[in-house]
Amino acid sequence: MADYEEVSDSDKVRIASGFILHAPPGEFNEVFNDTRLLLNNDTLLREGARGAFAQYNKDQFTPCHLQGHSDQCLITEHGNLGEGRFFDPKSKSSFRYDHLRKEASDIQPAAADAASESWRSTLESSVNTYIKEHYKSGTSSVYGTSANGNVTLIVCIESHEYQPHNFWNGKWRSQWSLTFPESGGTVEITGILKVQVHYYEDGNVQLVTSKEVKDTVAFNNEQQLCKAFLTAMRTAENEYQMAISENYITMSDTTFKALRRQLPVTKSRLDWNNILGYKIGQDLKH
Repeated sequence: MADYEEVSDSDKVRIASGFILHAPPGEFNEVFNDTRLLLNNDTLLREGARGAFAQYNKDQFTPCHLQGHSDQCLITEHGNLGEGRFFDPKSKSSFRYDHLRKEASDIQPAAADAASESWRSTLESSVNTYIKEHYKSGTSSVYGTSANGNVTLIVCIESHEYQPHNFWNGKWRSQWSLTFPESGGTVEITGILKVQVHYYEDGNVQLVTSKEVKDTVAFNNEQQLCKAFLTAMRTAENEYQMAISENYITMSDTTFKALRRQLPVTKSRLDWNNILGYKIGQDLKH
């Protein structure tokens, strides 16, 4: 038998982390449990792949409930304070987050960026209204920072539908960034839209797609900025969803058909009117 080198612990962690980072939405626990069985070393998995757990939650914009607050916030890189703590701009709170249990603890008051807060809170209110109108179960976090007389606002939106009993799960994510002078003027809006759907009944099919968006708007005050931003976001998201729908219809008529057997093994279509003439029909009579 040929000699082989045993896989090192570092390689095991790297492979396990890859599985974790590519877990479909709503299926983190299943992938974690399968990876745990494969690795067969809980200490190595928890300690070595800890960074993958955190990165997965930040990448997925994982919703988080803070005790004492009605609205959820999102776990994102923009709210990362380091050392396992995150900032929720909506409740002005910081908290410790367990990336494996997906639970928040040690919730503390936290100060917001003063120069950007008026812009941020106004945009947050508009985004919340937009989400209630367009998303069945959407969650958002709007971050604000300032530097050198400029304000930067970042909008993160997450919405998901998990249907494991129907063998599919799906997630929508979008991120928007705006940087502009505190006095107003013109701003370039950049956004990235992401859709991921996993269907796994008698198969394993994933849709993973994204689109980058850019737009420029002019404004003089907070209300004008919010109105212009929502118009740009609504237009981009509608176009993206329409494009996905049209592409799915095209694939149903072409790609998916090529994956299916067009005729049974007899090379002829089944005549349902004469079903009893087939062997299957004879079997059904008994």
